[in-house]
Amino acid sequence: MAASVGMRSVLIEPDGLCRNLYRITALNNVLGGYTNGPELAHSISADLNSTDRCRIELGHRATELRAFDDHVAVTLETGARLTAPHAVLATGVGALQPRDADWITAPPNLTLPPLWQAEPHHAEGRTLLVLGGDRPIGTFLRAYPDTNTRLLVAYPASDEYKVEEIRDDPRVTLLRIDHLLLRTPEGPVITAEALGRDGERSTVEADVAFLSIGSAPIAPPGDLVRDTAGYCPPSDQHPRIIIAGDLRSSQFQRIATAMGSGSEAALRAYYATRNS
Repeated sequence: MAASVGMRSVLIEPDGLCRNLYRITALNNVLGGYTNGPELAHSISADLNSTDRCRIELGHRATELRAFDDHVAVTLETGARLTAPHAVLATGVGALQPRDADWITAPPNLTLPPLWQAEPHHAEGRTLLVLGGDRPIGTFLRAYPDTNTRLLVAYPASDEYKVEEIRDDPRVTLLRIDHLLLRTPEGPVITAEALGRDGERSTVEADVAFLSIGSAPIAPPGDLVRDTAGYCPPSDQHPRIIIAGDLRSSQFQRIATAMGSGSEAALRAYYATRNS
């Protein structure tokens, strides 16, 4: 969008372009005929690479963002400092870990992959323990409609509304619980002790465990205003800092809204610069 109105930009990305999109195997809320993440990622990457108005800085991470009356300054981990009239911040969110959920007790050093990283060979003929009832479960089931798998979805009462779309899938067993004690894996089996809402205790066993407990915002240090959950409300920021995508709020974490907010951010910077 910035290039289309004649603006030059620098895109700072610590990993590959659209890296998360390549893990999204099914899309049902994006216009343009895209049915999976890789298709959309290829299209976006092609657009970025086709313009000489966007300089792409791959493999770099922003370590500080500062806003001044007439410009912003971004410091990279290399020590380089970039300045511009505006900064669009779209660093998004990262997956929470078991230690971040008060309804899960887990070994302190245990980390698990989010469900959106699961692939067919993880699921075929196996039982998956999924912690939390967040949206990627429905995406996974739609992506692999014929996969012979069983999903044990352990979730707290606060996730009740999230599991409605998967409730009738025969591959899913819903386990609404008050607490889950996740043990250190021993051998090929994942074991957990579940405390149900009726006070009953049960043992849960699975071949592999994945996370679907939600995400937490990721943003560099600097001149940002954050709410109590770590998100950066757009209306609270310095006029030269524009927030786009999932970093805005937990309520609008969708690809379609993220793309729209990115376009809006570019136009906001364009009109502000033109009128200054």
